[in-house]
Amino acid sequence: MRVLITGGNGYVGRALTRRLYRAHEVWVLDNLRRSGLRFGPEELHCFRMAPVDIRDHDAVQDAFATIAPEVVIHLAAIHFIPECEGRPDDAIAINVVGTANVLRACRPNTRVLFASSAAVYAPESTPHTEAGSHLGPMDVYGLTKLHGEDFVRYFASQTGLDATIVRLFNVLGPGETNPHIAPAILAQLLRGKRTLRLGNVHPKRDYIHVEDAARGFATLALKRHDDAQLDIVNLGSGKAYSVEEMVAAFAETMGEDLTIESDPGRTRSVDRPFAAANLKTIKREYDWSPRFGFADSIRDLWNAPDIPPALLEGS
Repeated sequence: MRVLITGGNGYVGRALTRRLYRAHEVWVLDNLRRSGLRFGPEELHCFRMAPVDIRDHDAVQDAFATIAPEVVIHLAAIHFIPECEGRPDDAIAINVVGTANVLRACRPNTRVLFASSAAVYAPESTPHTEAGSHLGPMDVYGLTKLHGEDFVRYFASQTGLDATIVRLFNVLGPGETNPHIAPAILAQLLRGKRTLRLGNVHPKRDYIHVEDAARGFATLALKRHDDAQLDIVNLGSGKAYSVEEMVAAFAETMGEDLTIESDPGRTRSVDRPFAAANLKTIKREYDWSPRFGFADSIRDLWNAPDIPPALLEGS
């Protein structure tokens, strides 16, 4: 199977590339904006790299014409919410226009996975279901992902793409490329701090291990539909944890006492109080369930962070 992964040099993308290149012909389409190539020299013969920015329509068209992918897993996006809020033009250009460019380049009947987000859901106090939960993004990032979903629906109906929208929840574990909460905590711990300066600590999020996220995308990508119906699937752990619980998990892993000090500079004025995935659809239709728990993700992150130095220095 010829598989193209946009954003394949990123957090989930790298884990997914490694999962697929042993059994499939894998191409990675990535502009390397976050860092240099994040694969070891011994891996570079296992897949092929196309250094393309998805905002460049002509370059995307040329790459797809050369590769002729049978499966496209579209992960490339700006994910960090403060970055999307501060640079909405870039978020829209990459997450919306870039998505449209990728979809336009796909041949009819291509199997396409679009990495959407739990951020498209309206706030609720119970786990989100694909069909039953209301949509209502709270930020620019969520809006761009919801617009991306609209383009997937449109192009699937117009060109016959075999498409699945994957609403991914928060990813945790080694290899993070964005300054999310776990790298921020880790950076302080690695500098020797045991009283952590943090912002919002009470909201709860669904954290899925990066290897489970990669396995989920691989499972979804390689199962084609029997009909033309577009599928929407949550991808998460099914459980939610607060930042306080994350700090407690780090303390347990380290065998040390940790405390939290409020930092107004890190506090978000608007924050979703709760987000968790209802996993009935992916379990029923794809026979997929998470293999790792929250404590596993924290342990693996602590033992082998694999995080760009800029993240550790900037927190």
